[in-house]
Amino acid sequence: MSFNDGAQLDPSQVQDRRGGGLGRGGVIGGGIGGGIVALILVLLGVNPQILGDLTNQAPQTQQANPSSLAECRTGANADERLDCRIVGTVNSLNAFWGSYLPQRGVKYPRPQAVIFSQATSTACGSATSEVGPFYCPGDTTAYFDPGFFQLLETRFGSSGGPLAQEYVVAHEFGHHVQSLIGTLDYAQKDPQGPQSGSVRVELQADCFAGIWAHYASDKGSGQPFLEPLTQKDVQDALSAASAVGDDRIQKSATGRVNPEGWTHGSSQQRQTWFMRGLQSGDLDQCNTFSGAI
Repeated sequence: MSFNDGAQLDPSQVQDRRGGGLGRGGVIGGGIGGGIVALILVLLGVNPQILGDLTNQAPQTQQANPSSLAECRTGANADERLDCRIVGTVNSLNAFWGSYLPQRGVKYPRPQAVIFSQATSTACGSATSEVGPFYCPGDTTAYFDPGFFQLLETRFGSSGGPLAQEYVVAHEFGHHVQSLIGTLDYAQKDPQGPQSGSVRVELQADCFAGIWAHYASDKGSGQPFLEPLTQKDVQDALSAASAVGDDRIQKSATGRVNPEGWTHGSSQQRQTWFMRGLQSGDLDQCNTFSGAI
């Protein structure tokens, strides 16, 4: 889903913590290769807070580097650079949810968004690059390491297309919406299994990502951030949703599938709920908490 070249981006909505110096902190396993195991653990439900403890490392806070995103000013920049694409997607998500939710009587305080590399500190604990993208309700912030998107493509077989990446950002913002409407806590009450609260929460966030994609190219009162969806865009998003399905990750990691260990849902479920949001554009169609999923 490409950006309109003339769309005006607001880089102030994303904090850049890359290159802030790590002191004695570091990357679990020494980088991408060793990080695959940690990433699999995260996607299977391991809390980012304990990842540092697993390797006796304590990542330190990176300082903000506000100037590094200063060039992310137009949609053309978002099409050329991944970090600018994250900025543009955040801008689009804030514009959409800031308009959509109040129509349903829900206020939308913007979440924070952070781009980091190697390690950073959050209200949910210290996190390294191996965590992948995540939302921390304690500081209402979505965290993104751009290196994850390469891993998603090369290790887990996702498409490298724009909407594959934008879907990931939209999913994390979906968790912020869940925090606002009161469904996010179900993940902690029932954390594991094919019909668990955790799986239902993750599938609802996929559905919310689909709702955003449904409306992202609407003109509204001005130029939309994104161009109209193509079938290729939809396939890109579905490939990313499939790549992070619990069954696919378990099969890759252990050679077998154990539904009782699921925390995010199968590849098919994640695709199905993204498409439900995309096709309906309706929050009411994203009720994953009623009946079988």
